[in-house]
Formats: sequence, C-alpha cells, structure tokens
Amino acid sequence: MNMMTPDNFLGLEAEWSAFDRAGVLVLPIPFEATVSYGGGTAAGPAAIIDASQQVELYDREYDLEPALQYGVHTLPALDLPDDPAAAVASIRTAVAAAACTGKLVVGLGGEHTVSVGVGRGLLDALGGSLTVVQIDAHSDLRNEYEGTPYSHACIARRLLDEPAIEQVLQLGIRSVCPEEVAFVRAHPDRARVWYTEAVHDGSWRTEFIQRVQGRRVFLTIDVDGLDPAIVPATGTPEPDGLTWMETLDILRTLNKHATVVGMDCVELAPAPGLHLAEFAVAKLVYKAISYSLMRGK
Repeated sequence: MNMMTPDNFLGLEAEWSAFDRAGVLVLPIPFEATVSYGGGTAAGPAAIIDASQQVELYDREYDLEPALQYGVHTLPALDLPDDPAAAVASIRTAVAAAACTGKLVVGLGGEHTVSVGVGRGLLDALGGSLTVVQIDAHSDLRNEYEGTPYSHACIARRLLDEPAIEQVLQLGIRSVCPEEVAFVRAHPDRARVWYTEAVHDGSWRTEFIQRVQGRRVFLTIDVDGLDPAIVPATGTPEPDGLTWMETLDILRTLNKHATVVGMDCVELAPAPGLHLAEFAVAKLVYKAISYSLMRGK
C-alpha cells in the first residue's frame, strides 16, 4: 500500500487534484534574479507545497474541508530564463494559458518580479480591467532598481504601466523611498497606500471597500507584509508587520466586496530551522483560495 502523501498543494488525492476536477490551478514560479538582500526565494514554491501537505484541510470558519469543495491541481514548476524581462514574458504566457481554462490561477513565487508576468497573463486571458491589491512591506513603485525595470522593487510600477490596471491598492507598507512617495502623491487615483499603522488602527477599511467594490482583482501577497514573527524567512523583512488576523481581515473584506480572479504569493525564502514560515505561508494561501472560491458560503 502506498502511504506517501501526494506531492501536490495540500497533498490531495487524485479525486480532488485531477485537472478536470479542480477549480484551482497552483503554478510554482521559482524565479530569483534581482533579490537585493537575502536570497533563497527560488526555493519558495517547493517549500510552500511541501508544507501545505501538513495543513489541516478542515477549516473552522466554514465547518468543512474547503479544498474538497473546489479541488486544487498543481501544475509543473516553470523553467525560466535568468533574464527578468524574458522570465516575465514566459510567466505571462503560462498564466494566460492557465487562466483561459476558467480556473483560479494561484502563482507561487519566487521573487516579486513574477507578479508582473502573472498580472499581464491575467489581463491577456480575461480582458477588461483589473485592480491590484498588494499586501507588502514595500511599495515596489520604483521605476528602476539596480539597473533593471524588472526588479522585485518595481513590480507595482510595471503593473501600472498597463492601462487596463485601474489601480494598485497597497496594505501593510512600512518602507518606501522618496521616488515612491512622490509617485503616489502624483497619481492618487491609481496608487493608494495604507501604511501599516492604518491597518493596525482600522482606518483603511472604508476607502478600501469603496475602491474595490464590484471590481475584478489580482491579489498579490508578498509575505514580508506579515510581521517577521509570523514569516521570518523572507529576503527583506521589516518590523511592525501585519498580524495573522489583520491579514485575514483584509482578505475577507476584499472577497466580500470584489471578485479575486487570480492571485500569487511571493518572497518566501526558506531557511533552516524556520519551517514555521513556510507552514504559515501555505496556510495563508489555502485561506486566500477559500475566501475567493467560497464566497457566500
């Protein structure tokens, strides 16, 4: 008898992980080329998938096992070139093909650069316009960083290059540069930042709801948006991050008022002895998927 856990997200048996059965496609994107402090994000997707196999499927919030309601299929990891622009183009193609199936695409990074390809791929497949909701410690609004416009520090700016991206809404930010502050002030309709203290005191909620109401959303979660006590294994950790409950509150609120049509989770850099980080991230991805697909249930 085979007692091995299936090697897919959440360790699901074929009944719930076969492509035809699944409502979700998990796409590992192990890209790492522009990290500027700690490295290791290329190992993030595999670590998340491995940790997810230890996550309990039962969710007290729903009083059932949500994954068995919608099904999750794990795609092969992308094999990407080292050049960031070329990698973004390859990610874009892969995400567009996955999104055209009508299933929810969930990218697992990798460094945050992958989100440019994910966002562009969703636009290609779905047409129309998208709002980006970004949980992050950093605004990533630089036009260029360390010689490339496709740095992990530029992803929000690159997404805003797309006319079909209506706005980028950022929560949990606590580290910015003067260029980013000036950009947000000059483009208040398209770039909105709620710094971490605004999440802590709840003042983000009213305007956030107004901005996402009825919108289609690409959700991008940089795990350094959470406090390092929860996710210490990330390349550019910042103190005073979002708590677990604050993060879930954002996701619940988002899915109550908008439709998440695609998401990614990036910047986990697994480190020996800190497996709590990949477990927390795996559980967060599972919750984010459930909030999206269990709306109204």
